[in-house]
Amino acid sequence: MEIPSFTFLNQDEGSHFFSLFQDMDSNVINSFSGHNNNNNLRKRRKRDDEEEEEGDRVHRVKPEEAKKNAMRDIISTLFMLDEEEKREEQQWVIDSQLDNAIFDSNYRQRVQVMNDYYTQLQNHHFDLDEMDRSRTKRARGSASVVASVVGENVVSSDSANDAAGASGSGAAPGQHRRLWVKDRSKDWWDRCNHPDFPEEEFRKEFRMSKATFELICEELDSAVTKKNTMLRDAIPVRQRVAVCIWRLATGHPLRLVSKRFGLGISTCHKLVLEVCSAIRTVLMPKFLQWPDDEKLKLVKSEFQSLSGIPDVGGSMYTTHVPIIAPKINVASYFNKRHTERNQKTSYSITVQGVVDPRGVFTDVCIGWPGSMLDDQVLEQSALFQRANRGLLKDVWIVGNPSFPLMDWLLVPYTHQNLTWAQHAFNEQIGKIQGVAKEAFMRMKGRWGCLQKRAEVKLQELPAVLGACCVLHNICETRNEAMEPELRFELFDDEMIPENSLRSAGAIQARDHIAHNLLHHGLAGTTWP
Repeated sequence: MEIPSFTFLNQDEGSHFFSLFQDMDSNVINSFSGHNNNNNLRKRRKRDDEEEEEGDRVHRVKPEEAKKNAMRDIISTLFMLDEEEKREEQQWVIDSQLDNAIFDSNYRQRVQVMNDYYTQLQNHHFDLDEMDRSRTKRARGSASVVASVVGENVVSSDSANDAAGASGSGAAPGQHRRLWVKDRSKDWWDRCNHPDFPEEEFRKEFRMSKATFELICEELDSAVTKKNTMLRDAIPVRQRVAVCIWRLATGHPLRLVSKRFGLGISTCHKLVLEVCSAIRTVLMPKFLQWPDDEKLKLVKSEFQSLSGIPDVGGSMYTTHVPIIAPKINVASYFNKRHTERNQKTSYSITVQGVVDPRGVFTDVCIGWPGSMLDDQVLEQSALFQRANRGLLKDVWIVGNPSFPLMDWLLVPYTHQNLTWAQHAFNEQIGKIQGVAKEAFMRMKGRWGCLQKRAEVKLQELPAVLGACCVLHNICETRNEAMEPELRFELFDDEMIPENSLRSAGAIQARDHIAHNLLHHGLAGTTWP
């Protein structure tokens, strides 16, 4: 088989063919690249369109997101402010606690300093008393020696007189020598004790007339009289009573009492306690007692005339008497309310009293510590026990808001927004309360020893306060006038007890009284 011959292209034809091929390739490439460019252009346009849509969408959404962001910022700001306020409040609490701790620490330090001072003062007075007693013992010892010498001299003098009488001489019998005592001036008391001493001056010094003073001396004569001894004469009854009354009336220290009456300090202190004890023992049963049935009717009638409230048998009040800090149970006698008011440490004991329409005491309770509230003192009193035994049936005792409302104890309304009837009741019951408070004001004004810290021992103080109450009654029953400058203002805080309503029957009875006062024209109707 023959292979046909193949004719190769010459150079010109080959170059033409190659150029043709290149043109074809470039056209293909150009067409291909043009296609790619078109694709890229479309992609860019599409991308631009998408970005424009995204921009439009962003522009549309931006206000809503801005609002959300703004609210988010406000909430976060409020939260931060709340946290900051809490931190400031916590810091304020911490600072206030630190301030309170510092104040309490300073207060305790001041209390301790005052306690130490009072303890030193009491020890000083105790040392003075001991020195006075030791001097008295030494004087008595020397007096016994002098008495023995005097006895020997008397015997020798008698024997000498007997011998002289036997010999016919007219010599006088020997004179008795007296025990040596300190010579003190009694000029002031001698002038006061003289019948020509002016009545007004006597009343100014002893807070009572000469006639009332004479009555007291007569009543106490048998209880305070002392007998003379061979060494000295006894102090007269009038001087003994005068020492006690002048000390209670003025409240002056014992050294001044000693100077006025020409007696020793320890003697004056002893006389005050003896006479006060005699007053409490002898005069209290006569001049300070609960009224019998006849007198109670008269008391009820007078109180009803005063206020329109029936069956009122007495008006009650509780006051505080300042004392020196005792050595035992000092916290019980600490008076917090007086300490806060006066800005100095105060200790006191209480005096609870019931008075009749004239301001005369018919019942007293003396000596409970000053830290006790009025209702707590009441529960410890004999009056409370008497009421529990049913002895105050059909009798109202009127008290201030410091006492609870009970079947026998009538107190004002203390809640807010009073009705007309309740306000009228409080107005009328306030008149009865004023009788007791005025009585305590007169007693403290008349007896100046009640206005300052007592200088007697705590166990001896009830006798002194009881004597003041009895002497007050004697002066009131005898209509002893008191000078206006002696008026004393009371500062006893009224603390409403936790359980101020203790009887449902008493609540109804009080409402009934208030209703009658308003609707029967027995009380004023003025609203404050």
